[in-house]
Amino acid sequence: MPDSGGRPTAAVTAAVMVAAGAAVWWWRPAPEPDATRPAGVAEPRGQAVAHLLERRENAVRRGDERAFLATVDPAAPPDFRDRQRHLFRDLTDVPFAEFDYRVDSSEAGTAPDVPGAEESWVPRVALRYALTGVDIVPTLRPLGYVFARRGGAWYLAADEAPGRRTWRGPWDFDDLVVRRTAQGMVLGHPGTAALADRVARQIDGTVEQVSEVWGQGWSRRVAVVLPESRAELESLVGQEFSGDGIAAVAVADRVDTSARRVEGPRVVLNPRTAARLSDNALHVVLQHEITHIATRADTAEGAPMWMVEGFADYVGYRDSGLRPRDIAPELVRSVRAHGPPRALPADADFRATGRTLDLAYQRSWSLVRHLVQRLGEPRAALLYRRIAASPDPSAVDAALHEIAGMSTEQLVRDWAAELPRTLGSG
Repeated sequence: MPDSGGRPTAAVTAAVMVAAGAAVWWWRPAPEPDATRPAGVAEPRGQAVAHLLERRENAVRRGDERAFLATVDPAAPPDFRDRQRHLFRDLTDVPFAEFDYRVDSSEAGTAPDVPGAEESWVPRVALRYALTGVDIVPTLRPLGYVFARRGGAWYLAADEAPGRRTWRGPWDFDDLVVRRTAQGMVLGHPGTAALADRVARQIDGTVEQVSEVWGQGWSRRVAVVLPESRAELESLVGQEFSGDGIAAVAVADRVDTSARRVEGPRVVLNPRTAARLSDNALHVVLQHEITHIATRADTAEGAPMWMVEGFADYVGYRDSGLRPRDIAPELVRSVRAHGPPRALPADADFRATGRTLDLAYQRSWSLVRHLVQRLGEPRAALLYRRIAASPDPSAVDAALHEIAGMSTEQLVRDWAAELPRTLGSG
């Protein structure tokens, strides 16, 4: 929650770029129709299911609810058919640039019994999609689909299979609220509509602010998701980051830093926390998370957290109008009680809670701010690219020597000497 000055605490702004269940997906296209197959003989199941999924995606593109529901098992429980109808209506509200299913029949899972069906089958299935005006490349998400054969026809009988992970997007939950802006999109629900309007008003300006520091070499497009329930929040970010103390998390489905390819980057806001923020505090949170989106293609797994989070916090607070001592009250208390820091913030501190976590963020913010004041924003951004490109601790010292002309020890010494003056002034 924000403090009396409207400043989001580190517990609120705490966030990491999470690769949410990243996996390499592939598919094998269905074989061409067999012209020699006698009339009346059923298609092979792989081909039949591929055609079934193609009918579903075409129905979404055309807005044909009857065709979509015709792919659903007519003997499925009524609640499943109702959820499929709701899913279709939500899907047609989303502006998709790409939308299709991928199936791999070479690795079938354990198929549950489907009452009355002659056969059931669980191939690997993924949804491949891209949001219009947001996603540069499509992303793939796993679906635990169960298919059943009745007579000569195959149907979708269930969307959760034993041993298969089922990803659920915003369209799998409550009715959708979609807000589009010049440089982004907000996906929410009726219960988060007011927050969606607030976020939509800030997206474009925030993207421009991030680009002023980071440069233009990223998509400069952002999707923000506002889950309405705890189940939806956990589906998008996992249990670890779904607590009420965290206002936002930046996620990505798959990242390849060597190719600078990021699939499915999203900012996920926790409405129970974010809705209580002032407009200025919400702006800080959004700018912090969008910085993670912008820098993700250049950020290796295991990169130093002080740089990853400190840089995002620097950009987040850059135009907030808040004084350093208001941004970093825990750091003020720590310096007064124990003196300036004697080392860089440790990654372990970012896995802590409470004041230890707050202090890790505030130290990192002040350290990056010190670097910006010494080097300027362009060189500080270049330093981020060098340091965050590797999890190797030696990369920090090498990058500092190359770009800043100093050692790690000198950086800590200069930062510590400046801190009392910085935190004591406006």
